[in-house]
Amino acid sequence: MNGLIGLCGTLVLLVGLGGLIGAATRKRFFPRWLLIAALLVAINDALLTRGYGMLPDLLPGADWNWQGKILALASTLGIAALPAFGWSSVGLRLAREPGSLKASIPVALLYCAFFVGLALAFPGSRASGEEIAFQLTMPGLEEEPFYRGILLFALDRAFAGRVRFLGVDWGWGAVLSCLLFGLAHAFGFSGGHFVFDPVTMGLTALPSFIAVWLRLRTGSVLLPILMHNFGNSISLMI
Repeated sequence: MNGLIGLCGTLVLLVGLGGLIGAATRKRFFPRWLLIAALLVAINDALLTRGYGMLPDLLPGADWNWQGKILALASTLGIAALPAFGWSSVGLRLAREPGSLKASIPVALLYCAFFVGLALAFPGSRASGEEIAFQLTMPGLEEEPFYRGILLFALDRAFAGRVRFLGVDWGWGAVLSCLLFGLAHAFGFSGGHFVFDPVTMGLTALPSFIAVWLRLRTGSVLLPILMHNFGNSISLMI
């Protein structure tokens, strides 16, 4: 129940903030796509939690949420295949925009340096083989196609205005997708009240702007996936 209440809180924040932005940019706001984005968040959360525990646990011996991640990834891929989305349109492609690799390498190195610095400053405890395998694969494989793929696509359709900055066209969709990524890690409901961790929010939402830049510059989620899994696993290896 706590997870469902936390989801409702996130959706209220998304629709409320999105509605305020839409009211200020009325001619370039398409509320149907904001509601679609909210539905995507709800579907993703439900699958990650195995329907809030109502679906059978097919991997009872696992310490990490392999089943939830695989279910959520399968849903993302299925949604991306719909005509209204399209795999290439949401960044699920290997091909990059011409000339983007040269521009992306310094940014990717900056992203890696940030997480190496965190790993050195806050060394983790000894990790199990399963934890290393999970962090090397599932976070990036599931979260990037969702947050930097179909969710960003939907939010970009909801808010059509763009500002050119650092070589890419930014919209409110990019900002909201990063905020939602941070909220997924830092916001929830526990002990009878909503909880929010600003440190976790900063450590997740801010680097996600780099991932969004990589996605927009290259046209693909490939580099964000690789960088995400590096960031999650480097502390286990230093």
